[in-house]
Amino acid sequence: MRSALSPPPPGRLPLAALTLLLALLAQHTEAQSAQAGPQARTLSSRLSPLEAAARLVRNNPLTSRRDAQVRDVPDAALLKEYDFVVVGGGTAGCVLARRLSENPSWSVLLLEAGGDEAVFTDIPLLASYVANTNYNWGYHAQPSPDYCRAMRGKVCNWPRGKVLGGTSVLNFMVYGRGSPLDFDEWESLGNPGWGYRDVLPYFKKSEDIQVAALENSPYHGRGGPLSVQESPWRSVMAPAFIQAASEMGYDVVDHNGEHMAGFSFTLATLRNGSRCSSAKAFLRPVQHRPNLHVAKHARATRVLVDPFTGVAVGVEFVRDRKWRVAKARREVILSAGTLNTPQLLMLSGLGPADHLRDHGIRVVRDLPGVGENLQDHVSFFGGITFMLNDTVSVVEARESRRLSSVVDYWVTQDGPLTSPGGAEGIAFVNTPLNEQPARPDMELSFGPGALTGDSSGSLRGLLGVDSSFYKKMFGGVEGQDAFTVNPVLLRPRSRGRVRLRSANPFHWPLLFANYYQDEHDVRVMVEGIKLGVALGETAGYRRWGARLHQRAVPGCEHHAFRSDQYWGCAARTLSTNLHHQSGTCRMGPAGERGAVVDAQLRVHGVQGLRVVDASVMPTIISGHPAGVVYMIAEKAADMIKETWDH
Repeated sequence: MRSALSPPPPGRLPLAALTLLLALLAQHTEAQSAQAGPQARTLSSRLSPLEAAARLVRNNPLTSRRDAQVRDVPDAALLKEYDFVVVGGGTAGCVLARRLSENPSWSVLLLEAGGDEAVFTDIPLLASYVANTNYNWGYHAQPSPDYCRAMRGKVCNWPRGKVLGGTSVLNFMVYGRGSPLDFDEWESLGNPGWGYRDVLPYFKKSEDIQVAALENSPYHGRGGPLSVQESPWRSVMAPAFIQAASEMGYDVVDHNGEHMAGFSFTLATLRNGSRCSSAKAFLRPVQHRPNLHVAKHARATRVLVDPFTGVAVGVEFVRDRKWRVAKARREVILSAGTLNTPQLLMLSGLGPADHLRDHGIRVVRDLPGVGENLQDHVSFFGGITFMLNDTVSVVEARESRRLSSVVDYWVTQDGPLTSPGGAEGIAFVNTPLNEQPARPDMELSFGPGALTGDSSGSLRGLLGVDSSFYKKMFGGVEGQDAFTVNPVLLRPRSRGRVRLRSANPFHWPLLFANYYQDEHDVRVMVEGIKLGVALGETAGYRRWGARLHQRAVPGCEHHAFRSDQYWGCAARTLSTNLHHQSGTCRMGPAGERGAVVDAQLRVHGVQGLRVVDASVMPTIISGHPAGVVYMIAEKAADMIKETWDH
C-alpha cells in the first residue's frame, strides 16, 4: 500500500473516475453554451465550469479519496484520561498531534470542530472557492466607517479554517517566514530562545523543499513532512515580474534565506501541484498510531481549570449535541487559532477580569492581555488592476472552457489550476517610510488574473465585496484580460482585539480589526500602492499593453485620481486581508502587563496549559505566517517533550 507521504501515481484518480469527470465536465460546458433559457443563464452566471468540476469531484463517489479521511475515534473508544489534549486540529494542532504521539507511552487526543478535507480543497487555484464553503468558520469583524467600506454590510470577512488542517486548507498556500529580525525582536521583548538562530532549525525540521536551486541551501530543510515547491505552471507574464526586479532596484532572492527584500516566484505548500495542508503533511501519515485519537466534529467549549490549585485538568466539548469532558493527565494545549483561542480562554475564566464579570463568568485568573494585541496584514486586493490588450491572463470563464486545464491538473500535475490562489510572484520591498531596509514593510504580490475575471463570484465571496461596489468599479470590463498587484502592509502599528459576545460558547466572538487606527499605517499603505502601480507599469508588462484601470474607487471620486488622498481613501474602502491575524495571546515575561504566555508558551498563572498557535506572536511577522506557525508548533513539541521526558 502506498504511503501517504509518497508521491502519487501519474494519474491522480482511477481512470474510470477521470473519464467520468471529464465526460461530465464536457457535458456541463456543452450545455452552458447550448442552452439559452433563463435558468441556464442564471446557473452559468453563478457557477463556473471549473467550480462545477470541483463539485463533481467532491460529490462523485468514484472520485472521493479515502486517504483524505482521518480515522475518527468513536465515542465508545474515548479514554477517560489522556496525557495530552490538543484543542484544534489546524495548522499547529496537526503538528503537535504527530510529534507528541511519537512517544508510544503518551496518549494524545486531538479535538477538531470540523471534519475532513475534500478533493476539491486540494486544487490550488480554487482557494477562494473553499472559503465560500462550510470549511470556513465564516467570521467577520465588527463594522467600522474607517475601513472595509466596499464590503457587504461594511464588515471585513475573516475566513478561518473549520476542518482538519485548519486555515492551511483555506489559505493561498504561500510559504513564508518573515525577516530574521522579526524573531530577534521577539527575543528582545523578553522571550529567550526565540531569536532567529534558535528558530531556524525548526523551520528546517518541518520542511521538504522541492526546488532544485534551494535543495542545498543552509536555510531550507529536506525530508520533513511539509512539501514546499513553486507552482509547476507559470503564465506568459511571469518573466515580466522578474524583469521588474532590476527595473525597481531589487534582486531576485530566496525570501526565506539570508536576505528577504527582493522578488521571487511564489514558494508554496504544494505537493505535486496540489495543496499540502497540515493535515495531509503531518496527521494523515500517523493517524493509525494506537496512542493517537482524533475526534472530529468535537467543539471545545472551555478548559477546565481548578480554581483553587490553578491546574488545567481537562477540556469540555460538544459532539453530536452531547456534552463531554476529556481529562488531561499532563497538559491541555490550545491550538484553536488567533480568534478562537482567546475566546476559549475567556470562557474558561482566564482573561480580563472586568470583561469576564460583565458576562457572568467566574474569574480564575485575571489576564488582561487575552484577546488584546490583535495584528493583521491589511491589503488592497483588486485596487491595483491593470487591463491588458492580449489574452494572456487567467480569466475564469475562458479557462473553464479549456478541458486541457483540467487534464493537466489531474493527470500531469501541471497547468493553471496548480497556481497557489493565483499568486504567481511576490516582492518584499521598502517604502520611503521604512527605517529598517533589511526588514521590508511592504509586500507586492502579482496575480495573472483580477476581479474582472471572477465570473463565478467566488473571489468576491472570499473578500466580501459588495455587488453594487463591484458593478460600479468593474462594470463593463467583466471577463476582460487583466492582472493584479496586491500591496500588503507588513508591520502595522494598529491593534485590534477579540472580545466575548456572551458566555455562550456557540456565539461568535466580537472581532475588532481596527485597521488604519494609526495614521502611520495609512501613509505606509499609500506608498506601497504607489510602488505597486510602478511595478505594473514596468517595461515587461507594457509589452502586453498593461494600463492601470482608470475607474475611481466608488466613494473616493472627490479626490484627484492617483493622488495620495485618493489612495488613502481607496485603501480604507477596499480593505482586504490574507488570513494573517495573530498576537491575541502574546508571549512575554511574567509580570509584564499584556503577556499571556511565557517563552515556554505556558499560560501565566496556570499549570498544565499552553497555547501553541499564531496568537502567541508578540509582533506580527513581516510575511505570510503559515510557515511560522509550523515552526512554533515544532518548537513547542520539543519544549513539551523536554518538560515531561525528565
